[in-house]
Amino acid sequence: MNVKISPVVFGTEDILRSLCNSVADVLNVATCSQVRYSGMVQRITKTCLKPDIGCFVLFDGGFTGLVVLNFSAAAAMEIYEGYLLSMGMTRDDLATSHTADEVSNVMGELMNQIVGNFTGKIGRELQTHITQNQPKMLVLNKQVILSVDTNLDRPEARRVTFYTARNNIFYLELAIDHTEFIQINEFDAQEIPDPDALIAEAGAASAVAPEAATGGCEHDDLLRSLGM
Repeated sequence: MNVKISPVVFGTEDILRSLCNSVADVLNVATCSQVRYSGMVQRITKTCLKPDIGCFVLFDGGFTGLVVLNFSAAAAMEIYEGYLLSMGMTRDDLATSHTADEVSNVMGELMNQIVGNFTGKIGRELQTHITQNQPKMLVLNKQVILSVDTNLDRPEARRVTFYTARNNIFYLELAIDHTEFIQINEFDAQEIPDPDALIAEAGAASAVAPEAATGGCEHDDLLRSLGM
């Protein structure tokens, strides 16, 4: 009896989960705190930038879409402070308002790291390639409707609630064209290169090279001593 094996399908919710994990992983490391997201996802009809800080980035390639992060002032300041304090700065050196340019710059840098982490995982797990543009940050005092500046035949939009360590809330919104990745061949997802292992490997290779060169010189000296 032949058993029909269903192909592995990677859809919108799977892409969203991968993105949510990238947000949590990057912010957990950057702020040395615990950022988590809700187990429920909300279907929405459109994405928008909301107060107090809105950040968005477009990506293109294997599939096209838009990522939006909307931070409350409290959530933005907690993440901003945690990031810079973990880098050794003192609290006296930090901005005191979410409207400061320094806060927007840090949130934009973190957004860039998040999407970079996400695109790297997508390349390894789905064997496709997407590129991102430079994140844009806006300090807002009212809601702004933001439409995707690209052609989406069957757009899908989702919103996920995130919680910081102090239970401040921010939101992730994702808009992409309806898409499914179907596995047709078995493959192993590539692992993330370990920088420490690469450095150690390079160091070992450089140590072997002088030994080989030294051995060659001794051999040449022996031949010369024999008149050869």
